[in-house]
Amino acid sequence: MEEIKSPYGSSILVPSVQELAEQKISSVPQRYVVLPQQHEDLAISQADLALEIPVIDFQKLLSTEDGNSELSKFHLACKHWGFFQLVNHGVSPSLIEKVKLESQDFFKLPMSEKKKFWQTSQHVEGFGQAFVLSEDQKLDWADMYYMITLPTHMRLPHLFPNLPLPFRETLELYLEELKILANVIIKQMGIALNMDEKEMRELFEVDGLQAMRMNYYPPCPEPEKVIGITPHSDGVGLTILLQVSEVEGLQIKKDGIWVPVKPLPSAFIINVGDILEVVTNGIYRSIEHRAVVNSEKERLSIATFYSPRLDTILGPASSLITKQTPPRFKTIKMKEYLQGLFARKLDGKSYIDVLRI
Repeated sequence: MEEIKSPYGSSILVPSVQELAEQKISSVPQRYVVLPQQHEDLAISQADLALEIPVIDFQKLLSTEDGNSELSKFHLACKHWGFFQLVNHGVSPSLIEKVKLESQDFFKLPMSEKKKFWQTSQHVEGFGQAFVLSEDQKLDWADMYYMITLPTHMRLPHLFPNLPLPFRETLELYLEELKILANVIIKQMGIALNMDEKEMRELFEVDGLQAMRMNYYPPCPEPEKVIGITPHSDGVGLTILLQVSEVEGLQIKKDGIWVPVKPLPSAFIINVGDILEVVTNGIYRSIEHRAVVNSEKERLSIATFYSPRLDTILGPASSLITKQTPPRFKTIKMKEYLQGLFARKLDGKSYIDVLRI
């Protein structure tokens, strides 16, 4: 059988941070210690703590009565924040609870079991870290489990199909629900922007890419010296994040300051990715974000990503281009876009900056 070639390329294999943390070390190995200016950047003032990302009520967004005011709130959240919490999203609370419990169990598997799901030198998918391009690169204080989940023919045979039961079946249901939710959110973006309805639908609904990254941030003996995930914007269309544990850690960069996200129970945290910034010609913005860790508790989150299918030509939507608003980004084949993305280290919004005109 021919090996499936991942459009995402590969990443240098690194040790498991979870395994390292379980050794009860008292200091952090040098390879995880971030640079001094990043240390200073980790401090957050009381004023920053008071800022909160917008909250959007999904049922109000879809209702004809509340729709217009919620749609305008939604539009402003995508435009000025690039992040919002989504409540009343309609995904079954019992399904979400199952996903949370079973993903925690998945990270508790013994190393001998996890090795079956580890990254290889050919694929970034599996347990490990992404965007590691050199042996002297600083590493994040986290393990991830990453895989392409849709379209199904792009799933690696040793990953999704081999996940332990009932986790595999639970994820199948969850990912189907999230695909529906993502398409509705993206459709609402098109409505808020007065875009030609066909443009958003053709980009995302037909055989669009869905991928998933489970993030595990173990407790750290020196949390002020490390970063859970390097500051970056998501190189995808849309991200739907489920906070698995009650521990805070996600922070977003708003007007040059880091704002901690306080997850609401049963909400999803949604963010605009670089691809939607390109498609909306810069009206909606992807936002730099990072994760910090602590010394007491582990933190788990599950990000599900949505992007156009591989044969798409990516560029600003033609219905948003006028004489007054010329294209701000180049067009690029989706496949080339992904290859370029995974051939770089995570570094703020540096990749989307390459595409600007």
